[in-house]
Amino acid sequence: MADHPHHTSHDAADHDAEAYVRGSMTIEEQRQTWDLFMGLTKWGSLVVASLLLLLTLWFMPNGSLMTGLIGAVVLAVAGFFFLKSPKESH
Repeated sequence: MADHPHHTSHDAADHDAEAYVRGSMTIEEQRQTWDLFMGLTKWGSLVVASLLLLLTLWFMPNGSLMTGLIGAVVLAVAGFFFLKSPKESH
């Protein structure tokens, strides 16, 4: 029979779990990743909505490119002001 090693992956996991102290880990990288994800989601949604409005107004019956452009620009400008982050005060 083969000898089983004394240290298994479970032992290492148990040691890591015991060594963890709640609230002691820095989460700056996770916060930056989350902020990037939320920014891309927010601004990407505005771009998709503006493009969808442009195409809808352009290709609807009796629609025109100018109507679509005006609607898309108005939505993009309004969305920019609604979605921009407020200035942080120190």
